[in-house]
Parts: sequence; C-alpha cells; structure tokens
Amino acid sequence: MRGKIVKGIAGFYYVHIVESGVYECKAKGVFRKEGQKPLVGDDVEIDILEKTEKTGNIVRIFPRKNALTRPAVANVDQAMVVFAVTKPKPHFNLLDRFLVMMESKGVPAILCFNKKDIADDLRIQELREIYGRCGYPILFSSARKKENIEEIKALLKGKTTVVAGPSGVGKSSIINLLQSDITMETGEISRKIDRGRHTTRHSELIAVDKDSYIMDTPGFSSLYVNEFEKEELKYYFTEFSPYEGHCKYNGCVHVHEPGCAVKEALERGEIHRIRYGNYLDMYNELQQKRRF
Repeated sequence: MRGKIVKGIAGFYYVHIVESGVYECKAKGVFRKEGQKPLVGDDVEIDILEKTEKTGNIVRIFPRKNALTRPAVANVDQAMVVFAVTKPKPHFNLLDRFLVMMESKGVPAILCFNKKDIADDLRIQELREIYGRCGYPILFSSARKKENIEEIKALLKGKTTVVAGPSGVGKSSIINLLQSDITMETGEISRKIDRGRHTTRHSELIAVDKDSYIMDTPGFSSLYVNEFEKEELKYYFTEFSPYEGHCKYNGCVHVHEPGCAVKEALERGEIHRIRYGNYLDMYNELQQKRRF
C-alpha cells in the first residue's frame, strides 16, 4: 500500500493511507545499509503486518522532489515563515537566514506576520518596506481575531507547506485555525504516539484538506548558513538579482568592491539596509568558516 509519512519518532514512522488511516511502521534494514533515512513527507510503500493494530513495514521510499535538513522533511512545495509584528519584535537576522535557506533549496517562501491587531500602522509599513522588494507574498494576520486566516488557507491550497517560526509569535494558534476542518485522522496518530513511548516534539505533517498539507516544525532559535560557499550567498537575496551583471567587476560579491551596482542601489534606497546588513553578517560567517 502507498502512503505518506506524517510523523517519525524514535525509529517509528506513522504512515497515512488515504483509504484506511494511519499505520505505525518500522523501516526495513536495507535503508540503513544504503544510507537512506525516511523523512516526514516521504511517499512510501508499506507491507501491512497487522490490520487490526495497523502496523507495517516501510519497504520502499519513492523518489523525492526535494529534502530539507532543518526541518528534516521531504517533498515540500513551499514554506511559510511566521513572525510576530510585535511582542516579540521580528528578529530580522533569523528571518533572513530562513529565507536564504529556502532560496538555496529552491523552495518558494511566504511571509506571515502575526499579531497585527496589537501593532501600529508604522510597524506594519516598516515590514512592507524591508521585504516588499524581495518578491515574497506578505500576509499580516491576527490569530486572536481570526484575521486573514482564509487568505492563508488559499495560499496553502493544493500544496505541502513547511510552517516555521520562533516561539511566542502565534504559530501554533494559526496552525490550529488552519486545521479546524481537518480531514486526516490526527486523533488516531495521537493515540498511537501517546502510549508513553514518545515525548520529544518532532516535525509533523497535518492535512488541512484532502490535497493540502502543512508541516508543523519545532520552534527554531538559530540557523547556521553553512551548506554553500560565500560566493553563492548573493544569489539567495532575491532583491539583488536586478543588479547582477551591472557591477564594474565580474564576480562582484557586493562587499568591498568599487563600482558595485548592489551597493549603489543600497545608497539609493532600493535595497533595505537591514537586509544588506544581514547579508554582510552571513557572508562574514561563511568567510570565517572556510578559514578553519
């Protein structure tokens, strides 16, 4: 039978079969020998061991569209990163690291700023100014007042979306609202998992409707950019792209070089200083990493 891994904890994988529910499975030893580990989001084939208890073995992992390491999930269509407009104020460096990570994986991103009901218009306008030129869809929501939840659902329709954000921004409240009409048997998963075996919080795939999934991921507090070279970083800041090829020197990395089109755009206010400052932080981090 073919299904999708919706949760994986301590060597057990919970596979959702559309026709018959959720099966608790182990992965065959052949995957370990081949250095392949099943991930949440994987489409898999299982052999059923016990129909009543719904247990089985994963015997095949179908080819992946993509795979992320933080969070460890597969077959992602897009990512939605949730920060608060205020209380707490957005940590821009952390937000930009997440966007860079998604760009490097080729995963489109959506920006959702929650708690708009307690923010002033100037704060909202500032966020629009910082990220308006980056090309990402930007939503301002209020989980408390259920504002723009339907707009979020529309962006998630027919896709598998990673939802990530730091603690305290209302991410869980938004996810609860998104799955208010949930169709997948999450209660069945909970009963299997809550037998005392597992306590650690892990990534989980949740059905919003029959063809839309969200992957709730544990709150993140730090992201290290280390999976590519410093010269590649400029390609992951989307607002730099109109200026690529217009610098005085080929291979310009937009840091110290004279005649840099990106730095000229920065001076004209076409690139926001917060974004450029975070670019420099990450560039220097990558530069230091290569020295050791």
